[in-house]
Amino acid sequence: MVLYIVGVLSIVVGLAVSIALHELGHFAPAKWFGVRVGQFMIGFGPTIVSRRRGETEYGLKWIPLGGYISMSGMYPPVKEGGRARTASTGFFQTLVQDARTASADTIVEGEEQRAFYRLPVLKRVIIMLGGPFMNLVIAVVLYGVLLMGFGIPQLSTTIGSVNECVLPASSERQECAPGDAASPGAEAGLLPGDRIVAIDGEAVESWDDVTGAVRPSAGEPLSVEIEREGAPLTVTVTPLLTERFAVVDGEVVEGPDGEPVLEEVGFVGVGAAFETVRQPITEVLPAVGDNIVRVVEIIISLPQRMIDVAQAAFGTEERDPNGPISVVGVGRIAGEIASLDTIPVVDRIANITGVLASLNVALFVFNLIPLLPLDGGHVAGALWEGLRRRIAKLFGRPEPGPIDTARLVPITLAVVLVLGAMSALLIYADIVNPVSIF
Repeated sequence: MVLYIVGVLSIVVGLAVSIALHELGHFAPAKWFGVRVGQFMIGFGPTIVSRRRGETEYGLKWIPLGGYISMSGMYPPVKEGGRARTASTGFFQTLVQDARTASADTIVEGEEQRAFYRLPVLKRVIIMLGGPFMNLVIAVVLYGVLLMGFGIPQLSTTIGSVNECVLPASSERQECAPGDAASPGAEAGLLPGDRIVAIDGEAVESWDDVTGAVRPSAGEPLSVEIEREGAPLTVTVTPLLTERFAVVDGEVVEGPDGEPVLEEVGFVGVGAAFETVRQPITEVLPAVGDNIVRVVEIIISLPQRMIDVAQAAFGTEERDPNGPISVVGVGRIAGEIASLDTIPVVDRIANITGVLASLNVALFVFNLIPLLPLDGGHVAGALWEGLRRRIAKLFGRPEPGPIDTARLVPITLAVVLVLGAMSALLIYADIVNPVSIF
């Protein structure tokens, strides 16, 4: 139980640090460009502790699901240099005007030039992209630690298991019975721990070399050079023709009906052992890129995935282990990893590091969605404003001024409500029907 709590706390602390660095990514360029920043907060809700240094209040809040910095003049007045107007009737109009009023209240008299909306488009884009960029940097660093420091499990040329008998892949029976033919590997005397050095004189560099030599050689004796406890040894193995699943690039091939394709190939009945191999620095960015692609695919299919989550939460469907999960689900997975006593402590730390790396990739991608209040929404608004100004200049029209982003507050509210509902559903599903990696 103690280790489970340690795993959960590692995610809580890692998430808090990631959020703090995300906000620092906004804060540093904002201060550099002269924007007045009134607050730098980690979390939402009631304040736990805060301290003011200079013009900025720094603090922690009770709900660790995000953070924010409060910049002066996020929303422009209706007209450049104008004052906030009295709200007209209507709920949405009131929301818009309240946003303008609240933004105007953050502008200190005599420091109007320090308002966020007065910055050039490029500087606003840099400020808003600073947060996601920090998450990307964190992900790259953590993936570097994971791949270059810990390494990743890979198939080795060492035998990890030897089957007692040979059963076709289509067999419903998984255990050997009297009368079953012994596997060629067992007959040849191969043992777990033997390292395959060469087959028929061809050096073996990877397990793919082993399968590449065995599968087309049914009924043909193969001379297999192995190393057992440091001593060289040569044995003769004759692969047996049997049904196996067709595999291409490590993936099982499926037919038009969605069922795995079977083929008759040579089979020895030995499996590879995994070993942890440290990766070169050149593997770090591709690993981050692959993770980004997976997150983008999840976001694109999010409506259907949320339906699947709801069916799993309120019905009997199983959770998709590759689907979206909440912070609660991430914490549970970290707790399971930390409390798993069947793997070394180093491997547990490596797995939790991978979880934190993936979490930062998710924060990076999610914050780039071009919807307010996400960072991508502010970036989209700034770019649209820059495009309007270029078009106006091209056609000799008057300067259009800043975009009235306050008018998007109702859309922002709708996005917040949708994200809140999705978060609540995911948290509930992660409590009643959690994703388990074991």
